[in-house]
Amino acid sequence: MPEFKAVATDNNRFPINVEAEILEEMNVEVVRAVCKNDEEVVEACRDADVVLNVAAQMQRPVLEKIEKCRVIIRYGVGLDNVDVAAATDCGILIAHVPDFCWDEVADTAMTHILAVTRKIVKTTNDIKAGIWDKNRQKPIHKFKGSRLGLVSFGNIAREVAKRAKAFGFEVVAYDPYLTDSVFRAHEVACVDFDELLTTSDVISAHAPLTPETKGLFGEAQFKKMKKTAYFVNTGRGPVAQNAALYKALKEGWIAGAGLDVMEVEPAPKDEPLLTLDNVTLTPHFASYTEEAYHELQLKVGRQAAQVLRGEWPTYFANPEVKEAYLARGFTMK
Repeated sequence: MPEFKAVATDNNRFPINVEAEILEEMNVEVVRAVCKNDEEVVEACRDADVVLNVAAQMQRPVLEKIEKCRVIIRYGVGLDNVDVAAATDCGILIAHVPDFCWDEVADTAMTHILAVTRKIVKTTNDIKAGIWDKNRQKPIHKFKGSRLGLVSFGNIAREVAKRAKAFGFEVVAYDPYLTDSVFRAHEVACVDFDELLTTSDVISAHAPLTPETKGLFGEAQFKKMKKTAYFVNTGRGPVAQNAALYKALKEGWIAGAGLDVMEVEPAPKDEPLLTLDNVTLTPHFASYTEEAYHELQLKVGRQAAQVLRGEWPTYFANPEVKEAYLARGFTMK
């Protein structure tokens, strides 16, 4: 009989395999669930020792009911669907994989930057329609000497900066949570948000979703941008307001946009942004390569195994929980 139980809450979105092999070798029962609401999460995870989570909401009302849970491990970097403070109150460990997909997202951001500014979608559509006329895409400007503004300057944005410099971009960044020494170390100028908006030729958003960043880009921000500027978002969709972005693109406040994420996902069929040819779109797949996903699954499985062996997880998101966790009767090596 299995000694422990692990539940994957989003097996439809991220089917588990590598991590299941790791856990099954430890005599762990692995349950592949598809949880669409809080009630289904509670039902599936009520007696779970480990919860492997992608998108299911792990908020206080749920956390207080999964009383056996030792650890929730989220696939990926962000924790915006997990109430970390509530988990800490409940004595539940939270882990994630903060070094996941840096190269993949940086590559996708640069792909959008290059494709939308070189107007690849528009030219492709023209050629498919039988129109061979480069003059229809004017104006297009060179990258060398253009300014790329990065909103948030975490690990992925730093990788974007490296790539952009190779194309000749001058790179600046806005991140109020970092010291000047971080920017100097990466040879990127630190600017305030207003300067970034008004002077950048391309703005690439990499901010996590927080109460401060939700809706950060609205009409007022897009109006401050250059009419020749482009907006790229490979971070979190709700950082930009769809309606405001559509208006900015439709009315010519900015020149174009490249989006891997959107305010609502999947994008509704009647989403106005889908009607524009000055927008490049990908389906929130910036994190994906076979190699990155394999590594992610390994790190999730190994952290689950660590906790069940009585070890703290490698990527601990709430180390302040240790006392409350130990008070639940668990012992750690």
